[in-house]
Amino acid sequence: MSENTAQAYLAEHPRMIGVLFAICLAASAAGNAAAAAGGANPGP
Repeated sequence: MSENTAQAYLAEHPRMIGVLFAICLAASAAGNAAAAAGGANPGP
């Protein structure tokens, strides 16, 4: 059992690579939006 289970799964389901990539992009965009919203109100 030299192969990682995630590697084996992605080898059997190559479309999931694109899905995981899209999730990473969405999470990155959400993080940037949250950081921008936090810096928009500097306070009194």
